[in-house]
Amino acid sequence: MTFAVYPSLQRKVVFISGGSSGIGAELVKAFAAQGSQVAFCGTQPGGGDRLTEEATAAGWLAPFYEACDVRDVPALQAMLGRVADKLGPIQVLVNNAGRDDRHSLDELTPDYWDNCLNLNLRHQVFATQTVARQLKSAGLPGSIINMGSISWMRGRPNLIGYTSAKAAISGMTRSLARELGEHGIRVNALVPGAIVTERQTQLWRDPVEDQKFIDFQCLKFRLESVHVARPTLFLASDDSDGITGQNLLVDAGLAQVSVAG
Repeated sequence: MTFAVYPSLQRKVVFISGGSSGIGAELVKAFAAQGSQVAFCGTQPGGGDRLTEEATAAGWLAPFYEACDVRDVPALQAMLGRVADKLGPIQVLVNNAGRDDRHSLDELTPDYWDNCLNLNLRHQVFATQTVARQLKSAGLPGSIINMGSISWMRGRPNLIGYTSAKAAISGMTRSLARELGEHGIRVNALVPGAIVTERQTQLWRDPVEDQKFIDFQCLKFRLESVHVARPTLFLASDDSDGITGQNLLVDAGLAQVSVAG
């Protein structure tokens, strides 16, 4: 199959949080293959180095990588400043970093709750704040893409910290789209369904659960990270320059099912 090439993404500075593994790693490769100047952070040991080597071997622009825990907001904002100093203002921000740890209501503590929101929500708004300032100072348009999840739409159990954060991303995206639109900065949310990643495979996947998801979906195959990366490219490109404040579901129709699976 042949997929779209977006000339507007060539040489554009793109930053991806949580880019050293899973969906984030696929995003790094997808943007690099478009000719973008990619910068990313992550915490997966060795993941950043492997992606940088892969990009170099493919003849793409060498990515800028730093290890960073997005829960440390000052460190994250400082890194975004270093990216701008080295490469220029960040014109595409993909707030991807997150972690869907399982937990019951009885297990929940205030510290655990705060950690869930810090991992899955707080860093998105402060990264957006930093990048929006860069863009406004430079007088440039931009595209900000927040990574959501359909888990909250389906009322998934044992994920209350994660689903609360992901539900908040929907409201945050709409408010930021309104606030930043006058500056030519678009803000959208990409909302994945049941995506196969290395982490999912190691921790939770089994044939029975895989079949449950396929049975619930309209499309009868398991989605992989590349199915998220391709529409993210579209939202980042000038081809989507009239789209902002939207939630784009990439879930094979899973969110149409009202039961908690």
